[in-house]
Amino acid sequence: METTSTARVLRVLRLALHVSFAGLLLLGVLRMASDPPMKFAWSLCLACVLAVVYLVGTVWENRYAHGRSDRNPRFLAAPWLVVISALWGALVLMSENFISVVFPLFFLFLLLLPRAIALACVVVLTSGVVLSQRLHIGAEDFTAGMVYGPVLGAVFAVVMASSYRAMYRDVLRYQRTLSALETTRTELARTERAAGQATERERLAREIHDTLAQGLSSIVLMSRAARASLSRDDVRRTDERLGTIETAASENLAEARRFVHNLSSPALAVPLADALRQLCERTTEEARARGDELTVAFTEDGTGQADFAQQTVLLRAAQTLLANVAQHARAQHAVVSLSWWDHDVSVDVVDNGVGFTSDRVPPAEPCNGFGLPGLHDRVSAAGGTATIESAPGDGTAVTVRLPLNPPPANTAPRVVDPASGGSEPPRSPDTDLPGDTQ
Repeated sequence: METTSTARVLRVLRLALHVSFAGLLLLGVLRMASDPPMKFAWSLCLACVLAVVYLVGTVWENRYAHGRSDRNPRFLAAPWLVVISALWGALVLMSENFISVVFPLFFLFLLLLPRAIALACVVVLTSGVVLSQRLHIGAEDFTAGMVYGPVLGAVFAVVMASSYRAMYRDVLRYQRTLSALETTRTELARTERAAGQATERERLAREIHDTLAQGLSSIVLMSRAARASLSRDDVRRTDERLGTIETAASENLAEARRFVHNLSSPALAVPLADALRQLCERTTEEARARGDELTVAFTEDGTGQADFAQQTVLLRAAQTLLANVAQHARAQHAVVSLSWWDHDVSVDVVDNGVGFTSDRVPPAEPCNGFGLPGLHDRVSAAGGTATIESAPGDGTAVTVRLPLNPPPANTAPRVVDPASGGSEPPRSPDTDLPGDTQ
């Protein structure tokens, strides 16, 4: 995590506290070098014990703060301060040279204890300093400055400790906010990645259903028809159907290779009108090879130009609809019409088959979940409409219409029901809020 300038200031202040404690303690020991040997030896021993206790506490706290220890020394803060204060008090009773060590102790109490308790301890320490000076110097040489000095030092320590606490709280707040932002960013990236993967899987599934799956389905039907003609010793019909199987297999192999390379469609290597015309001719040939009487014609009205994504949607829609006509409609004739308008382009697929009830869209295919529901999803995602008109015995007419200038990507999907008179279902105004991506 990035270190802020405030955090660096706090580290410097903590280091200065430890250095000042060690320096003042060492200075007191050096000043006692001229004292009697026994007194100097006792003061040196007490100073060493104080230094060791202080060092153990600070090292333990530093290891925990940097994650190198799992044991939090916070519960030992009060006993640690008591031991340090007792050792310091013993040194002060032996010599006034250790009185200055009280200033780092002020900060320790103010930083480690609750505010009220810490202030009370500062008052006690300040009183101890004043009394120790009177004890060592005597009443005759005791002056008011010996009271003002410790009191002013205590006030300064309180102000500095309060500032340190305020900066420390700011650093903690910053670190928590940054950690929350990083967690949110990670979660958002994971969610977006999962959504993107799901969308891409859905897109590829539709592409495979509308191309490879339809082609393989035709190959299966052709192979069954070829087996039936072979059982009747109809060599000419069998050879014709085997040729159709070979053509379909070659086209699907080209589809598969193109998917591997760039996930596009070989049929779109030509203009949309030519791709639709070839689709109609291929559907007619496959139907004839199966022994069906289906004939599919193509017409184009007007001229225009759609982008690659729109051409793909229209071609896939026509492939899905003609596959449904060939497999379910039992029709003799079907017409695919490409119409260019001022601001829209549409593909109509009309057949004279058995039809179905138009107030209920047929369910998704059990084996793959696509078909007409998948067609609606694809067209809606492109900002277009799919209109189905059908009745039992009267055939089916499906119109897929796309705007040549598509709406923004977050436009809500819409499917027009002809039973509603061609009107679109009402949309919530919340779906049009700027920047709304939900």
